[in-house]
Amino acid sequence: MFSPPASAALLELIGDPVLTLRADLSALRANPAAREWLGGDAVEGWRLLRQAAGSRLENWLREAAHAVETGRPPPPAPPLKLADGQRVTLHLLRDRPNWLLHARLSTADTGEPPLVEWLALSPQPAALADAGSGALLRRNAAFDALCPGSPRHLNDLPDLLQALLGWHRGAPLAALTAQRLQDPPLLTEAEFVDPQGRHRWLQARLRLWRRDGRALLLVLLEDHSIEHERDLAHHQLDALMDTAAVGLATFQPEAGWLKPPTRKGSPFKAGPKQPVASLQGISRDIVDPASLPEFERLQRALKKGDAVEVRYAVRHPELGRRWLLTRVAPGLLAGGRRSTSVVTLDVTAQAQAENALLLRAESERAVLDSVLVGIVTVGPDGIEWMNRSARRMFGCELDDVLGRPMGVLAPDDDDHAFHAEPGSDVFECKLRGRDGREFWVIGNAVQTPREDGGLQTTYALLDIDRRRQAEAQSRLAQASLARIIEGAPLAITLHEAQSLRIVKLNQAAAALAGRPENALLGGTPAQLFGDEQGARVVADMREALASQAVVQREYPVPAGAATRIWDARLLHLAGVGGDDTPELLLMVASDVTEQRAAEQARLQAAISQRELLVREVHHRIKNNLQGVAGLLQQIAVRRPEVAPVLKEAVGQVQAIAQVYGLQVGATGPLVLKRVFDAIVGSVQRMQGRVITTAAEGGALLEDWCLPEAEAIPIALSLNELLGNALRHSHDAQVRCQLICDTTGVTVEIVNPGRLPDGFQLQNVRSGVSGLGLVRALLPRRSAILSLEQQGDDVVCRLELIPPSVVHNPAIKPSS
Repeated sequence: MFSPPASAALLELIGDPVLTLRADLSALRANPAAREWLGGDAVEGWRLLRQAAGSRLENWLREAAHAVETGRPPPPAPPLKLADGQRVTLHLLRDRPNWLLHARLSTADTGEPPLVEWLALSPQPAALADAGSGALLRRNAAFDALCPGSPRHLNDLPDLLQALLGWHRGAPLAALTAQRLQDPPLLTEAEFVDPQGRHRWLQARLRLWRRDGRALLLVLLEDHSIEHERDLAHHQLDALMDTAAVGLATFQPEAGWLKPPTRKGSPFKAGPKQPVASLQGISRDIVDPASLPEFERLQRALKKGDAVEVRYAVRHPELGRRWLLTRVAPGLLAGGRRSTSVVTLDVTAQAQAENALLLRAESERAVLDSVLVGIVTVGPDGIEWMNRSARRMFGCELDDVLGRPMGVLAPDDDDHAFHAEPGSDVFECKLRGRDGREFWVIGNAVQTPREDGGLQTTYALLDIDRRRQAEAQSRLAQASLARIIEGAPLAITLHEAQSLRIVKLNQAAAALAGRPENALLGGTPAQLFGDEQGARVVADMREALASQAVVQREYPVPAGAATRIWDARLLHLAGVGGDDTPELLLMVASDVTEQRAAEQARLQAAISQRELLVREVHHRIKNNLQGVAGLLQQIAVRRPEVAPVLKEAVGQVQAIAQVYGLQVGATGPLVLKRVFDAIVGSVQRMQGRVITTAAEGGALLEDWCLPEAEAIPIALSLNELLGNALRHSHDAQVRCQLICDTTGVTVEIVNPGRLPDGFQLQNVRSGVSGLGLVRALLPRRSAILSLEQQGDDVVCRLELIPPSVVHNPAIKPSS
């Protein structure tokens, strides 16, 4: 046998492809012929070949390797046919510790053109891919123009192109895999932007070809961009004609009428006697009799070939009365041929719009007839129209003054506004009705042009006698409201919205500030409630102005040696005084000092009663728990067989009783140091042993407390941990230390002993005693329990952080 360097040199000289394979049959090295066959990266080429050949090659490699190892002749290799028509015959040899794979290539059958020639001849993009692995086996230049970069796998193509080729997430589409031999090719379409930035509408024809367990994907792409643009142009033209309701026809002397295809949405629907969108569809019998002269003029123009535009009405059996506008436009085609284009437009909407204008004018007259302002229209010949309010105002009907000058409605006064030239200024004058009643009105006169070129004057008159009565009633109501506000026991003030200065106040508000009303007018909110509350009141007023809602606040105001509580409500008054009046802010305040004092007294009484009840309940619970513990101890004496279990239960009950006992005289959370001392004392009494204790932390020992919800679980946990340490110390000394710092509290228990081999605290299951009970009781996120071996001692640490422990609210925090 040759040495490895010599063997590698010989392989370089062999003309056939030879691969050196590892034990797992992956490529290690390749000679020049193998690199030429599989590509520059022969390792990747061998992997792709195995993937493309599928199970046939893999089964043969395993069977051949097993046969060579056992000294039997290997089975013949399956013939492999490449995409270019070449056939490959493989031989596997053992070259420990590796394998040698020899490939013999046979030339393609020259009787048929190779696939690469067919692909080169195709002007359309085409490609051949392995449907199992997704490797691109062959493609032509047109396909490469769609995806530069020479991709070797379908996954390397753009996502839209993968969808066109039926490739999705590394596998062909289900419609391709279900394709049968007799089925037509699968068609897909999409708009694709090529590397040159052109939008192309591509259609793909896909076929999945199977043979000898191998599946190949054949792809042929067709560019339908021109057909797509043509169809789009036709669709847009049809949509434009349908939207405009236009009928189009062309007349040629040699060929007659050239009828366009029937389109949906034309002005007239197709029927046996009325072709759509052509002039023949408008027969004489459907033309409105009044429009027959115009229709005859259209017919004569068509016969002579003259240009004309005719508007006429028809009564269609399905669409009803329609107005049409037909335009005839003669022209010359190439070669001197005459052609006449006839365009028919449905102008019914315009006719309807004209009628709508007439109806609108009548509607406006009806509206003007219903308003409360008197309106009189005067033309060159005198009064033309009066609305109902004007007729009622002057006590006459339109026929009584029709065609007469406006002066008949005015007193005998040459300077009266009705005798002057109309202008835009508002005038106020006295009028006399036809019934002799005289009254004052305010109004104006406006001149507008008429259709005949003249001017029309419109007078708008308002009877101000009624307005004056309304103003008098309003003044009376305001005076009554002012008297009510002045006598009300509430402090009421009005503030200017921008500066918040006081513009009006009552006596109660002046009493609130302790100053006379005149001194407070124009003052600031601070002068009402004092300098201490001034900034807060201003901020609340700004909030009320911005929120547009009622804002309620309470302000303490010093009143001599006492302090009065005022309940104030702030409301933004927007636009109450007209456009020329600045916006205002209303404040209404009431003295609620006695009411708040009574509420505070009731609250304190309720709190005291609750605390008394809680202390009584805690005291009774403690006594009952101690009674239960005594009963359990008596049972333990009578029943020695259950004494250990009952002793453990007695310890747990005593721990809970200690917590309730500490809560009897306490308010708020319990100091952790007192709970610690109580539980240690209880365990010592129950076990009859002494526990050495220590505490570190100074003032922090009285700062850290247990919340009410966590007091009993943590007390039971300490009881179990101390009892567990005493049980496993075998009468040795047990030490317990309480360490307090700024971040939390740590309880450290040390006892002689040894943990079992492989002991893991997280493997201890939750239970009703011991470490199982501790794990079940302790909070997960704010309590950390650990057990570790330190020499001959077992150290148990229980770390408590907020919210399992809290700071004592009775101790003022240091600044």
